[in-house]
Amino acid sequence: MSTALPPTGTGALAKREARLAWGLLAPTLISVALVVVLPLFAVIWISFKPFALQDLRPPAPIVRESLRGSGEDMRIEYRVRNSSQEESIQGVTLADTLPDGVQFRETLPEACSLEGRDFFCDFGEMEGGERERLRLPITSDMGEDALEAAVEDSEPEVTGGGKSTLTSPELSLENYKRLFDGGEFWSVFGVTMFYTVFGTIGALLMGLFAALLLNKSFKGQGFIRGLYLFPYVAPVIAVAFTWVTLFDPFSGSANALLIQMGVTQSAINFFGDRPLALVMVTVFEIWRYFPLSFLFILARMQSIDTSMYEAADMDGASPFQKFWLLSLPQLLGILSVLFLLRFIWTFNKFDDIFLLTGGNAGTRTLTVNVYEQAFAISNIGAGAAVAVVILLCLLCFSFVFFKYISREEGL
Repeated sequence: MSTALPPTGTGALAKREARLAWGLLAPTLISVALVVVLPLFAVIWISFKPFALQDLRPPAPIVRESLRGSGEDMRIEYRVRNSSQEESIQGVTLADTLPDGVQFRETLPEACSLEGRDFFCDFGEMEGGERERLRLPITSDMGEDALEAAVEDSEPEVTGGGKSTLTSPELSLENYKRLFDGGEFWSVFGVTMFYTVFGTIGALLMGLFAALLLNKSFKGQGFIRGLYLFPYVAPVIAVAFTWVTLFDPFSGSANALLIQMGVTQSAINFFGDRPLALVMVTVFEIWRYFPLSFLFILARMQSIDTSMYEAADMDGASPFQKFWLLSLPQLLGILSVLFLLRFIWTFNKFDDIFLLTGGNAGTRTLTVNVYEQAFAISNIGAGAAVAVVILLCLLCFSFVFFKYISREEGL
């Protein structure tokens, strides 16, 4: 009589192994959630809020105490204001301790009271942007300098608070409406697509051409390969500054050479005129990042069986036929992966354009727009909305790539 064994993966040992595996993966999953997932959800949440930089802190009352006037006109002034221009705050109170020898000369406002040296005011609710100003005449047997120092040393305390725009459950599509209502977004999106598509394809083609040149053994091959890597490994701020200096319309070597050769009669503002500035930043993108494509393509080319090329030589195939019929089919897989990676990285590229043009002269991409919205004009909600649009664009591209392109290449 045989005993039936439990199905694979359903026994007690398999369950213990599964628990152990999840336990080992838990630190990694938690780290990914903290570093990637939580900030991503935070950006999505902020994109549905009309959120500005000043809204990072919840609304709270702010007080300023000062001594004004002199002699019989001496007075203590309290200025209380709501830190938010939109949200109201509740339970606003002011408490302070008068210095010894100081007394109020007039009746206190209805919201204020004095018990001994303890001064207290209850303002209740303050609307967004509301301000309260108390001018309280005083008498004192102290000198003005000593009195001023005593007033500065006594820090008034305020209480009160309101709901934070960031944590409130109300959501709004205002940021997205403003984003898509004007024609500016589609102009920026078009610039981004031009920069991304041509920058990606150009880097792949230039990397492929460089790999074909260096696929043969020759003296000094290692030095040339290292030289090809220079644009990629050099600090971006150094090479960007070099390009800006080289193509400067007043002192750049490129303009001086073109004028001496008679190509142009006047200096060309390469990074300041439309649409030349967009072409230049795209060329910079191709030049800077083609070494990455070059490395991967060259490694794949050197792994191709040379017997195919020997057979093609015997059959009288031309170099172009060998490349088109033998090399290119072997390279389609790595070219597809490189296209995916370079497209995503170029679409998210910010530092190159910002260093070269600052997003001016028709070179403002979506990532530059995120920076300008969130930090230049302190509209964090609008900047987050643009960032979410970037995420959706890349998700759509990845879906199309893996559904159609990668399937054709067997990835």
